[in-house]
Amino acid sequence: MMESFIIEGGRRLHGSIQPQGAKNEALQVICASILTKEEVRISNIPDILDVNNLIKLLQDIGVKVVQHARNDYSFKADELNLDFLASDDFVKKCSALRGSVLLIGPLLGRYGKATVAQPGGDKIGRRRLDTHFLGFKKLGAHFEQLPNRNVYEIKADKLKGCYMLLDEASVTGTANIIMAAVLAHGTTTIYNAACEPYIQQLCHLLNKMGAKISGIASNLITIVGVQKLHGATHHILPDMIEVGSFIGMSAMVGDGVRIKNVSLKNLGIIPDTFRKLGITIETDGDDLIIPHHDHYEIDSFIDGSIMTLADAPWPGLTPDLLSILLVVATQARGSVLFHQKMFESRLFFVDKVIDMGAQIILCDPHRAVVIGHDQQKQLHAGRMTSPDIRAGIALLIAAMSATGTSRIDNIAQIDRGYEDIEARLNALGAKIERV
Repeated sequence: MMESFIIEGGRRLHGSIQPQGAKNEALQVICASILTKEEVRISNIPDILDVNNLIKLLQDIGVKVVQHARNDYSFKADELNLDFLASDDFVKKCSALRGSVLLIGPLLGRYGKATVAQPGGDKIGRRRLDTHFLGFKKLGAHFEQLPNRNVYEIKADKLKGCYMLLDEASVTGTANIIMAAVLAHGTTTIYNAACEPYIQQLCHLLNKMGAKISGIASNLITIVGVQKLHGATHHILPDMIEVGSFIGMSAMVGDGVRIKNVSLKNLGIIPDTFRKLGITIETDGDDLIIPHHDHYEIDSFIDGSIMTLADAPWPGLTPDLLSILLVVATQARGSVLFHQKMFESRLFFVDKVIDMGAQIILCDPHRAVVIGHDQQKQLHAGRMTSPDIRAGIALLIAAMSATGTSRIDNIAQIDRGYEDIEARLNALGAKIERV
């Protein structure tokens, strides 16, 4: 049964909201727990589909999972079912869950082998796993396609540290290679490593578990292999995409919203990017306050030319926020060019916003020019379908600012990444109903 949201537009938001734990960090640190026999306890785990499915998968392979509270779990991987790990059933479960790719590095590091399917996933262009596999090969692993089965086995007698230059700064690739290398023999140096806060958090957890990782927060990471890791505790950062989503909706339809406990130093360029759209963001300790906006005016560059916002690997602007920024820009004063460089099809949702009355020129699959309405002409309600998680939240923001009642289908795509989103927004004054 497909679920949908019915959204009554034009409701003003007021009050406080707290972001959930970061999905992408959760997937990484939960997988890291299988690098040790001892218990790893992780708090602030978001209660969302992608994460819950990964936790179920860990239970299937024999990890002892204890839930202490809604967002607080312990994982103990002292007796894994290695037969199940080699089965078609396991491979099938993995191919249905993109986060499961992060199990390969720890399994390879601790047991010297992992079985993988040919990968699938989110519809945002090709997400290849080449970076992961090239890294594992450099560490000494080799691949065998198993006869009569559409699966690969990755094996290594003993992983050996080495120098590697990644072909792209892949976040999951970097995480996977780090997890494989912490137990390898000798020193591994990863250059062009992704250095997002969530990768930094993974490294901090692994160091608490006894790993020796230096260069954290840079794109040159050095890992001195150790014999074994032990238990630790870890607290997940707030989700920066959720923080960005809340900034955007508060500017469009807010009458004063406080976003609590955002971990400001880990937001990077995000607040300043919204400021480029003319949005006022006040800080109070670790909270952000977005006041009511009658207008917000897009900056231009110093020479007066039109503002361009483009995604880039960290510490650049995360591609996950471009769809949200684009919707927010539809009601700004001025024009802005969005350039989506990192994925092929993240702009596919733009036609739905155009159908709602936005003035957007879609130049090609990577670029769109938004001509802001300056609140003079509201978007009008529509019926739409969410193609991926981040477009889903952008369409939700568009619907909240529109006149009339909108419907968004396929909201499982929103549930994959956002915990209780309608209840949390309704508490601020939105009117979103799940049907």
